[in-house]
Amino acid sequence: MKRSALYLVLMGLVCSAAPAMAQSGSSDTYRQLQLFGDVFERVRSDYVEEVTDETLIEKAINGMLTSLDPHSSYLNAKSYRDMQVQTKGEFGGLGIEVTMENGVVKVVSPIDDTPAYRAGVKAGDFITRIDGQQVLGLTLTEAVERMRGPVDTSIALTISRPGQERPFDISITRAIIKIQSVRSRIERNAPYVRITSFNEQTETGLKKAMTSLKKKLGDNMRGVVLDLRNNPGGLLEQAVAVADAFLDRGEIVSTRGRSADDVQRFSARNGDMSEGKPVVVLINGGSASASEIVAGALQDHRRALVLGTKSFGKGSVQTVIPLAGHGAMRLTTSRYYTPSGRSIQATGIEPDIEIVQSRVEPIESRPQRSEASLRNALVSEDNGDDKPDAGTSSGTSATEDYQLGRALDLLRGITLYGRRTN
Repeated sequence: MKRSALYLVLMGLVCSAAPAMAQSGSSDTYRQLQLFGDVFERVRSDYVEEVTDETLIEKAINGMLTSLDPHSSYLNAKSYRDMQVQTKGEFGGLGIEVTMENGVVKVVSPIDDTPAYRAGVKAGDFITRIDGQQVLGLTLTEAVERMRGPVDTSIALTISRPGQERPFDISITRAIIKIQSVRSRIERNAPYVRITSFNEQTETGLKKAMTSLKKKLGDNMRGVVLDLRNNPGGLLEQAVAVADAFLDRGEIVSTRGRSADDVQRFSARNGDMSEGKPVVVLINGGSASASEIVAGALQDHRRALVLGTKSFGKGSVQTVIPLAGHGAMRLTTSRYYTPSGRSIQATGIEPDIEIVQSRVEPIESRPQRSEASLRNALVSEDNGDDKPDAGTSSGTSATEDYQLGRALDLLRGITLYGRRTN
């Protein structure tokens, strides 16, 4: 009796929608919805294991959404709460941003100073098993749920890494992930600002960092290095605010939806936190979505030189639509376009200067002769005033980080060229 009642409810919903469908010319839609009702009832009654109605409905909705593109999905009440917590800058888990590709989980980027980052997970890795269980066949939401769990519990991920013949296992201990989205320091008389994600604290963190670093450097500031490598994105309004911090005017990004009039444009306001000094933006394959908006805007306005490798290429906009009492749906509703009209989707941002991350090692060679090595050579009268500055960085990261080192060299070259032409 209960089964028949539920079936009638489902068919009642279908029938109530039928007149509108017929009027719109979608006469086949009624038959398709009737097919859904038939399949639902058959699974519900005959599947080898009992499945709750709630589970079947959720899986049906999620299947409909995930079949559209990798970023549309259904969020149950728990997942929706988790997403809201994450955008605030604190959540529990491993510390990786992921997407689905060819049925397995692909790491977009590990988040700095998280368990996954310290365990050696890298952008571009594929997660094929979670605690020994195949990922193939799971939705992205299901895979993420399995990777989450109580703090201080361990999880084993099987990683397939491009360029390595065999998959390998990594054991990671879950933790509360507190994202400090902006980190900064001084490197060779230049503010180095790294943005790891775009959450609700990003704009405030950037302004605080720039104000502090400019005060320390004063008139010695050469320019700014904005590091967006392995930044998976986040909130659109925060990306607009970051780009706006370095632009005085002009469009930052536009979004275009399904209909011709569904267009939004975001423009810069007056005020440049870098005071017109040169800006170099670092990107790589882990830079996605909001990161690409910032890089694309500064590149199109010729406000910054983009250095590194091609970005991820996620140029679609997801709208989170709350469903009363049932969580929410994440639906792709539009695409991003840079100020020049470029679509980011599947193409990414090409750097102005392509530099692959490398390790520089000295080549063993014979000692080189010079004037100073000759016997009775005259002593130099140089007092040392023209020696290059060592900067005020607290570490040797620019030496170890090849791309950052080249960005700082570029800033120094621009500064020297500017002095000579003035």
